[in-house]
Amino acid sequence: MNTTRRDLPATAPAAGASVTPEWAGTRSAEHPHVHDHQATPSDPALRVKALESLLVEKGLVDRAALDELIDTYEHKVGPRNGARVVARAWSDVGYKQRLLANADVAIAELGYGGMQGEHMVVVENTATIHNVVVCTLCSCYPWPVLGLPPVWYKSAPYRSRSVVDPRSVLREFGLDLGEHVEVRVWDSTAELRYLVLPERPPNTGTLSEAELASLVTRDSMIGVAKVEAKASPA
Repeated sequence: MNTTRRDLPATAPAAGASVTPEWAGTRSAEHPHVHDHQATPSDPALRVKALESLLVEKGLVDRAALDELIDTYEHKVGPRNGARVVARAWSDVGYKQRLLANADVAIAELGYGGMQGEHMVVVENTATIHNVVVCTLCSCYPWPVLGLPPVWYKSAPYRSRSVVDPRSVLREFGLDLGEHVEVRVWDSTAELRYLVLPERPPNTGTLSEAELASLVTRDSMIGVAKVEAKASPA
């Protein structure tokens, strides 16, 4: 078992639907009263709000521009760019090879890149290897292909426990891997960010690239979920 900044300890294990853990601070059917915010903002959040208000007051920052930037990454960019990258890799063997060999160049072929995505590595899930991404120091994340990081990705439990006991964390997301599967944990940094290329689900051979992209979720590209094919209408 290796331990480096790029390939942290891994153990082996899990399969199932993606369910955000209760500790991640999001609502679910089972926990409808869990909230994604604290009653009182944390000290960093208060400092950010105070700094933003000061910059706006002095005319150095346009609040509307900030809102537009956030909206772009949350809704317009978001994981749809990454989903298109994954779908292209599933559909085009040559592109997949380029993606795994030089992610920056291959991702740029689809027009994505820039801030927070300058240095990318794509790691491929297989029947015997499952990759999961974390940032143990803060919340380094590939914005151009995944948008803004979810709250749980930045949480202390995810950042620490994903390295120490990744199988348990994955099970809390509803992903219970078999013992024959090796789990590899990749630690993103400010210099290097990772994107998981999930396994293509079975029975999707007739789907178009756009249809394949619609199956891909943000969580599957972080590695806490698998991609599931949509059930055919009865």
